[in-house]
Amino acid sequence: MGAAAAPIPHLTVITFLFLLPTITRSHTPTISVRDFGATGNGKHYDTSAIQSAIDSCHTKPCYVTFPTGTYLTATVYLKSNVILDIPKGSTILGGTKLEDYPKESHKWYVILAEKASDVGITGGGVVDGQGSEFVVKLDQRKNVMVSWNQTGACSGDECRPRLVGFLDSTNVRVWNVSFTQPAYWCLHIVRCQNTSIHDVSIYGDFNTPNNDGIDIEDSNNTVITRCRIDTGDDAICPKTYTGPLYNLTATNTWIRTKSSAIKLGSASWFEFKNLVFDNITIVDSHRGLGFQIRDGGNVNDVTFSNINISTRYYHPSWWGRAEPIYVTTCPRHLNSKEGSISNLNFINITVNSENGIFLSGSKGGLLRNLRFINMNLTYRRWTNYKGGLVDYRPGCQGLVNHSIAGIIMEHIDGLDVENVNMNWIDGRTEQWNNPLDFRPSTVNNISLLSFHSGFYPSGFDTQ
Repeated sequence: MGAAAAPIPHLTVITFLFLLPTITRSHTPTISVRDFGATGNGKHYDTSAIQSAIDSCHTKPCYVTFPTGTYLTATVYLKSNVILDIPKGSTILGGTKLEDYPKESHKWYVILAEKASDVGITGGGVVDGQGSEFVVKLDQRKNVMVSWNQTGACSGDECRPRLVGFLDSTNVRVWNVSFTQPAYWCLHIVRCQNTSIHDVSIYGDFNTPNNDGIDIEDSNNTVITRCRIDTGDDAICPKTYTGPLYNLTATNTWIRTKSSAIKLGSASWFEFKNLVFDNITIVDSHRGLGFQIRDGGNVNDVTFSNINISTRYYHPSWWGRAEPIYVTTCPRHLNSKEGSISNLNFINITVNSENGIFLSGSKGGLLRNLRFINMNLTYRRWTNYKGGLVDYRPGCQGLVNHSIAGIIMEHIDGLDVENVNMNWIDGRTEQWNNPLDFRPSTVNNISLLSFHSGFYPSGFDTQ
């Protein structure tokens, strides 16, 4: 009897299912928003025409298309079995007035799908949030933004509309489309099951706060691939507010951000499990791979592989201190719970950074079973921002003075380091005279196999 066939990988099955809309497109009805009175001149609101086109769909699936033009709109609502088809040369332009959005601030999106299935956006065109219209004061360090908190619908300084949201939906697909200039978060996936995001370009103003690229919240079975994200705030940001987050895979993606390229948290009330990040390029970012676990949720089984990271200092008003890898647990408030992080793998990682790695658990939230395998770490300074600070924000201890080290460790039980090279370049790194910074009272079970640390003059090739 021959050997049994290997099981089909779970992600392969999911990917095939997400390709089905493409396979069947030639047999799918297409409805034009122009047939419902849309002008596409970018000046008059086309909201009613767009919504009427969506509501007229009665087949499965139904493509609503936007002929060449610019379509100004207030919030439009997607429904099940509808795909927005925005071709190259067409733009959906989000409104900038409070009355363009629903009364409930959690529904402030230019495009919103709630409790929908088999729904998506594609076409090669653009969705533009007109984020520059929400800037009160331009500042190269960090822009000052409009906040609609005077309405009472929300509080704080982040009361602005997001760009695209899928809430409580199933079989979501976003592909071959550009999202630009969000006033707040760009693409928001909330309590969704089976989501595919691929060949998507996201651009947010580099000086604008809170314009996250992709926020995945309380959602399961999510695949992100072949995306380009260039924005001011966090690029890919899984969060848990009301339930766990399982089975997230992100691959073949390019990222630049003034905050974290990949960040779990800081909203972290429930578990994160089975996350994979592979073949990611991170350039000129304030932080590379980050964990901000602040609310009691636990993290298990996360793998980062084949990742190139370049991190540098920016103004300290942005969270981050140029850490290529940042793994932290601590309570957000005095009465907050402490979550733990376990079973993290960092494999085939290349780093060029102005600061070292920061691994900081807490007394009730240890970091357990971390593995660093095949890593090349190059440390050099090239900006004029001050070093020597550890960043625990949000909450916890805030910014704390601390000597600079290759890897700072606190409250860890289990760290395996194998085939790791740590290279120090030029005279400005001489103050980094401690490759490994830890106290044995809080750090246990460290294994070093083929670990090398060396200082090299400027211009020396460490490869």
